[in-house]
Amino acid sequence: MKICFVSRRYFPAISGMSIYALNLLQQLAAAGYDLTMVSQYRGDALGTRIYGGGPPPPVPGVKVIGLEQRGEQDGGDFERDIAELVETIVAEHRREPFDILHAQYGYPTGWAVLLASQRLGVPNLVSIQGGDGHWVGSCCETHRLAMVRVLDHAGALLIGGHSFAEEVRNRLGTPLDRFTIVPGAVDTDRFTPAGLTANGPAKILYHGRVDRRKGVLDFLKSLTAVAGDWQATVSGIGPDLADAQMLAEQLGLGERVTFSGYADYADVPQIYRAHHIFASPTYAEGFSNTILEAMASGLAVLSCRSVGVVDCLRDGDNGVLTEAGDVAGQARALTALINDRSLRARLADTALAECRHTYSWHAVGRRIMTVYDQLVGTQPDTAFDQDLPKTTCRFRSEPHLL
Repeated sequence: MKICFVSRRYFPAISGMSIYALNLLQQLAAAGYDLTMVSQYRGDALGTRIYGGGPPPPVPGVKVIGLEQRGEQDGGDFERDIAELVETIVAEHRREPFDILHAQYGYPTGWAVLLASQRLGVPNLVSIQGGDGHWVGSCCETHRLAMVRVLDHAGALLIGGHSFAEEVRNRLGTPLDRFTIVPGAVDTDRFTPAGLTANGPAKILYHGRVDRRKGVLDFLKSLTAVAGDWQATVSGIGPDLADAQMLAEQLGLGERVTFSGYADYADVPQIYRAHHIFASPTYAEGFSNTILEAMASGLAVLSCRSVGVVDCLRDGDNGVLTEAGDVAGQARALTALINDRSLRARLADTALAECRHTYSWHAVGRRIMTVYDQLVGTQPDTAFDQDLPKTTCRFRSEPHLL
């Protein structure tokens, strides 16, 4: 079976979706699929500084095609980049026909795949990711219509969890039975506990996109009220890195907080293993890859009762949950984790066992392959209007935040 996988973010972009794409491609290649990945990337200085940029690297067993987001970089012209995505898919199909088109993200890549399917008659599926549910479509009529058409006409819709599916339904009207729940996953062979000694200060890790929507500023504010012996690391880059560094200085956190910057994916397992506690006070997720990585690495996890988080974490059982934005509550929770080693160990042990049983890539990859088997040879739904109005949108001035 020949698959065209179309992604909005792949390495060197720093994103949980880059990691998700890598692991999925590895599973599909190992299963014998013929794979082409078409990935967008930022080539400008701003995009590189915020997310990491540049063409995608080679992937063993996969034909990789990188398309620079020139329109996105030039005033948020997403439509220009979508047209290039469609023409690239069509050209590759004419060289050697695809059996399935699989888009990661509903917009812009899902819309591009829907347009390509309309031209080629090839079935498609779309993985709905975090921004698709949280803000894409609430920004302007162009993106609302694009998302609604993707949600209504894709051959299959993969989504990480029930809470996220409910958010998309509530925002965009999609019936819940349109979704196939396929949770996030983690490479449990790479991410393993270190058996880090409990002596000395408790080491707290924030790892991922340094973005206020992920709660990084709340995390720093909470540390000013955390009691006990601790040190913290903020690992990663993102749109709010400078603001986070400035805030840490203003709060007088000094040497207790280290900003370690860009983390190569090969080095990430060791970053987790050097810590005891993982803090992810996020406002919303599709499904958090970093939480799964922390669970697989044997860390006790603090997060929030947020969409996408409540599908994998239960307060007091396999993690600790506070309310998003509740800085005081997060400080109390971190204080408890720092000073109660038995609590830390119990939560971490429960999370690790569940992660290995439920969220391994071997199991999740098989579920996606089953959807491919159901779609192959079917006719795509082409009864939709491909024309969209080009309206004013806040993301045209900050397209990297879409």
